[in-house]
Amino acid sequence: MKIISWNCNMAFRKKAEFILKEQPDILIVPECEHPDKLIFKNDIAKPTDLFWFGKNQNKGLGIFSYSDFKIKLLSIHNPEFKYVLPLSVSNNEIELTIFAIWAQKPQNHDCYTEQIWNAVHFYSDLLNNENVILAGDFNSSSIWDKPKRIYNHTNLVNFLKNKNIYSTYHSFHSQTQGKETASTLFMHRKIDRPYHIDFCFASKNLIDKIKSVEIGEYENWTKYSDHKPITVSFEI
Repeated sequence: MKIISWNCNMAFRKKAEFILKEQPDILIVPECEHPDKLIFKNDIAKPTDLFWFGKNQNKGLGIFSYSDFKIKLLSIHNPEFKYVLPLSVSNNEIELTIFAIWAQKPQNHDCYTEQIWNAVHFYSDLLNNENVILAGDFNSSSIWDKPKRIYNHTNLVNFLKNKNIYSTYHSFHSQTQGKETASTLFMHRKIDRPYHIDFCFASKNLIDKIKSVEIGEYENWTKYSDHKPITVSFEI
C-alpha cells in the first residue's frame, strides 16, 4: 500500500500525470481544485474514488483512491477544523482511519499548528483506532516552537506519541523533528529556504510495516510546486 501526500500548489489537473507516475494507492492533495474542474487528459489514470472538501473551488483538499480503496468522510467531522478531515478508507483487506490535513491559521491567530492541535484533541477517541494515519501539509515544524505556546509542533508530536502514533519519515530514517535532512517545502521555490512541514504519521502497527519513506527531490518537483511529495509504502 502506497500513500502519497503532495501539496500541488493548485491546478492539480495540469500536474496529476507527474505524481501518478509514482503509482499511489491513496493520494492526498492540498490546494486541489474542485472535482468539477478536474478535467484530465484522456491518457491520465482516473481515480476509482475521491473526496474533496473546500470553499474555494480552485483550492481545496482532495483525497483520491487509485486502487480498490473506498473513501468516506466520517459523520463526526467538525467543520470548525475544516481541512483536518477524518476519513474511513477501506477495502476488503484493511480499514484505515485517515486524517487528511491542510493546516490553516485559525481566525485572528498566527499559528497553523493550533488548528491541528485542537482537532486531534476533539478526535482523540478516533486516534485510538488500530490503523490511523495523519497525512498532509501541516505547515508546522519544531523549529518554530515557542516555549509558552501549548500547541507547539513538539507538543503535537508528543501528543500523537502518547496515542502510539509516530512520524513515518522520522521513524524510518531515524531522524529528529526539526533536524530533518530532507525538506518538503522550499519557500517561494528557493533552494536556500528549505523546511520540513509535510508529514505522514501512522499507528505503531503500521510503522512496523513500512517498506520505504521518500521525499521528492528539489530538481524533480520544483517546476510543479513549492512542496515536495512524501511517499510512504507499507507491507500490508
